[in-house]
Amino acid sequence: MKKTIALTAFIFSLGGCSFSLQDRMLDVSDQSQVQKRSYQSRVFETSDKDRVLRGVISTLQDLSFLIERADVTLGTVSATKYDQGLPIRITVSVRAKGSTQMLVRANAQFNLEPIESPKPYQDLFSALEKSLFLTAQLGE
Repeated sequence: MKKTIALTAFIFSLGGCSFSLQDRMLDVSDQSQVQKRSYQSRVFETSDKDRVLRGVISTLQDLSFLIERADVTLGTVSATKYDQGLPIRITVSVRAKGSTQMLVRANAQFNLEPIESPKPYQDLFSALEKSLFLTAQLGE
């Protein structure tokens, strides 16, 4: 009987350890998810998802990224470039926000570590904004 109780307690303690390890794996940053989302996302005043996706692809190519995957249905673009021989990977998603806006969210990694500084995301969105403006002016 004592062995059964001890074994049961041991199994539950292992389950608790794996759960806390899993929690730590999913949230390794000091920043809250809301803070990250705020600088990884930008809203654009357009309802044309295809135009925004084309703008994302063009912007990433202008920034020397190689487009690996683009899925119009899902609204995602994945790309990679190398800096000092180490990979920078980025995934950008585009989805409607209401009927007149598109929400663009980017998530980037440098050598498998998440990029958590707001500046690279701000630079990406600034370049995307210029690209979308030029596309609109040229009537493409």
